Amino acid sequence: MSAATGRILRVVIGAEPPDRLDKALARDLPEEAALSRSRLARLLAEGAVSRDGVAIADARARVAEGEVYEIALGPAEEVETRPEALPLAVRYEDDDLIVIDKAAGMVVHPAPGSPSGTLVNALLHHFGGRLSGVGGELRPGIVHRIDKDTSGLVVVAKSDRAHHGLAAQFEKHSVERRYLALVHGAPDAADPRLQGVKGTNWEPGGVLKITTRLARHKTDRQRQAVLFDSGRHAVTRVRVLERFGVPPALALAECRLETGRTHQIRVHMAHIGHALVGDRTYGGRRRAPARALGPAVAAVVDAFPRQALHAATLGFDHPVTGVHLAFESPLPEDLRDLLAALGCPAPSATGP
Repeated sequence: MSAATGRILRVVIGAEPPDRLDKALARDLPEEAALSRSRLARLLAEGAVSRDGVAIADARARVAEGEVYEIALGPAEEVETRPEALPLAVRYEDDDLIVIDKAAGMVVHPAPGSPSGTLVNALLHHFGGRLSGVGGELRPGIVHRIDKDTSGLVVVAKSDRAHHGLAAQFEKHSVERRYLALVHGAPDAADPRLQGVKGTNWEPGGVLKITTRLARHKTDRQRQAVLFDSGRHAVTRVRVLERFGVPPALALAECRLETGRTHQIRVHMAHIGHALVGDRTYGGRRRAPARALGPAVAAVVDAFPRQALHAATLGFDHPVTGVHLAFESPLPEDLRDLLAALGCPAPSATGP
């Protein structure tokens, strides 16, 4: 169904579901659906959720693994988010999509704590009304996100056909996404501690594969947690590009996403004991060792104000023309300066 007449969203309940329908739907919704919990609650109350053709309005209804629910999304409505004339680094644009090189500090989508100043606010102004109807609202078609304090490449749909085509590629994990991260320590196949971390194995070429499931933390809703018996499948591949310090205290790592879960790289790197520099959420107050790096350099590292993560490469097939598109983003100034302090020139977007 089109955005003008509404559409049907199909949700399959996964293993070990929560004991309530609303919680199970929130957990198992496709990420590209972009449905907030409040909107999902309204849809339930309105009788827009059904199973086997029977409407279910009870948010507390019990669910079972494998059950299929359909959510009837109404016609697109005007979004309350206001256009804002904010600077955008546009890497590519046509009638169907736009690729943005997002600066660190910009939230992708408005939320209660960030109602303005977001990428969506900027795009509403940039598009001037030519928008895709997605998630029940007339707004840019956000098919993936990067965190506020992560810099780099984001693709956004401008039409329904592009939105659906891009969402399908993200769902099939065929989109190429390569990140550069500065992490504490240096992952090493010879490290006996790392050999004992569940969900890890080494592949040819010194690539560390991390395979887990991810879900919201039980007590902190702002965090994600590594799980193995529930949650969403998540795979990250990590390759060390440079090591810093004697003994190695930091590493510049290339992280390639097979899946794209919320905070995936940050959670996975913390899981293996190599949290990102500047990541206060998952790395705590971990400090760079002055003995290995020198006091001055360690102080620069400890003062870095955000997670040291950059979305450097983005590649996908154009959802309308079928032409393969690939984009590279150089490291932003703050990360270049950080690497310079470590005596390392900024790598190219494609790596060495």
